[in-house]
Amino acid sequence: MSIKEKYALTDEGVRNVKLGAIWTAVSNLVVFAGMGIIFLAMSQFVASLTEGAPLPDIMPYAIGLAAFILILFFTEDKAYHYQYGVIYQESGRQRIGLAERLRKLPQAFFGRRDLADLTETIMGDVATIEHAYSHVLPELYGAYITIGIAAVGLVVFDWRLAIAALWSCPIGLALLFGSRRFLAPVMRATRMKGLAVSEDIQEALECVREVRATNQEERYLDGIRADIDAAEKQTIKGELFTGICVNGAQVVMRLGLATTILAGAAFIVDGTSDFMTLFAFLLVVSRIYAPFDQCLMLIAELFAAKTASARMQSFYDEPLATGGETYEPAGHDIVFDHVGFSYNDGEQVLEDVSFTAKEGEVTALVGPSGSGKSTCSKLAARFWDASSGTITVGGVDVSTVDPEVLLGDFAAVFQDVLLFDDTVMGNIRLGRRDATDEEVLAAARAANCDEFVERMPQGYQTMIGENGSRLSGGERQRISIARALLKGAPVVLLDEATASLDVENETKVQEALSRLLAGKTVIVIAHRMRTVMSADKVVVLDGGRVAEQGSPAELMAKGGLFARMVGLQTQSAEWAL
Repeated sequence: MSIKEKYALTDEGVRNVKLGAIWTAVSNLVVFAGMGIIFLAMSQFVASLTEGAPLPDIMPYAIGLAAFILILFFTEDKAYHYQYGVIYQESGRQRIGLAERLRKLPQAFFGRRDLADLTETIMGDVATIEHAYSHVLPELYGAYITIGIAAVGLVVFDWRLAIAALWSCPIGLALLFGSRRFLAPVMRATRMKGLAVSEDIQEALECVREVRATNQEERYLDGIRADIDAAEKQTIKGELFTGICVNGAQVVMRLGLATTILAGAAFIVDGTSDFMTLFAFLLVVSRIYAPFDQCLMLIAELFAAKTASARMQSFYDEPLATGGETYEPAGHDIVFDHVGFSYNDGEQVLEDVSFTAKEGEVTALVGPSGSGKSTCSKLAARFWDASSGTITVGGVDVSTVDPEVLLGDFAAVFQDVLLFDDTVMGNIRLGRRDATDEEVLAAARAANCDEFVERMPQGYQTMIGENGSRLSGGERQRISIARALLKGAPVVLLDEATASLDVENETKVQEALSRLLAGKTVIVIAHRMRTVMSADKVVVLDGGRVAEQGSPAELMAKGGLFARMVGLQTQSAEWAL
């Protein structure tokens, strides 16, 4: 497996890691050169003292040391630049790359991964890898290069002392990397425990009102505390196990220094070596171990990075929802032809569904909860791909069109409106980013937004809070409709757009919808039968199949499921305390 795949790097990131390793090795070798100058100076002084000769001129050595300092500064600056200076750019590229990948993944992927998991991967896993390839990878690969070059020089100098000095390096690293098979599951377990805490916190923030309303604070907090305690215990376990492995490898590696001294002393005693040779080896060996010290202390980061990169790589291994960039439909009739659909767990949601939603008409999808109404609308917009059968828009099979191109012809208004912590105008402009202020205001007026916006302190420039927290449900819904009006798409999907509104707001939203739907292909999903009585066509779904279809009048006369649903809602409307 290449470095790129192993650590989910971009091509530029791989290049920078390699350059960082090279400059780290060059910097280490420059230090060896400085030690060489010291060794030569020591040799000359020792020879002068033992032979009674005049002391050597120190000027050449002083010049050499000055040059060494300048060169070392230059190489360290280069190494630092490629280790740290460009790393944050790589993190940015990774996050943007992941976001771009997510943008092109089918909705089925998001059904399998929760928000906390995705957020933790984009933010937490990228940060973990960032730390690994800034602090560990260049140092580690640079140390490999350094020890390889130094080993050749030491063998040439004295192969016996070279063996005594270097035997511990491969053994120490082998022990450490051999322990990875035991460390990997510990790292994964630590990661999953941490993710569980993140999910708890996210759920607590989303459900705080429900938890308080049901007086479940203590029970809920007990569950969060239990997950935090479990994460803490697992983290301690992981750190302890990692510490034992890392410190064990360091002890083994440091044994090389002891064997160098013992072997050197023995060779000096038997006359096959001298003190200056041993001194040279001690200088080099002390420097050889130095690059590994930082790596070994942070090697756990490298192991954790492999777990993180595997999670990131899973994004890239997911098949994209692809299709042609050319989309030229002959009108915008939506045709379901014997469509079947099931989720990944094998549960059949739709089976042999066939109907046509004609352009210029409102087609209502009704039926009991879980009958497949929302699934039909999402299949039409290719949020998912049908398992069998075909869905066409204007005669074009939607599965052959790039989803982003296809969605250019769709506008959706859902019951759960998604708004951003931006101004009213900024949220409406999402419908068409290049729209002028006049066009945005025209769409807002058509959606009856003026009524509540004029009461705001800054009008259309008022910030509305996260997901429109400062607005009522009806006001949020009208902004969503204004956004759809601004887009001007020929196909409109309405999924329970007025289900949670009071009568007054529902009336205002219906007025706005009447402007939005004129001349469009409209698919409406609603539980309120009075909402769909004015539809041109009603498709009744039951158990994932089409139970009946026709105009509201035809279905009422038929006396089938639709008529029964209308009757039940009429009875419930008359019920009172």
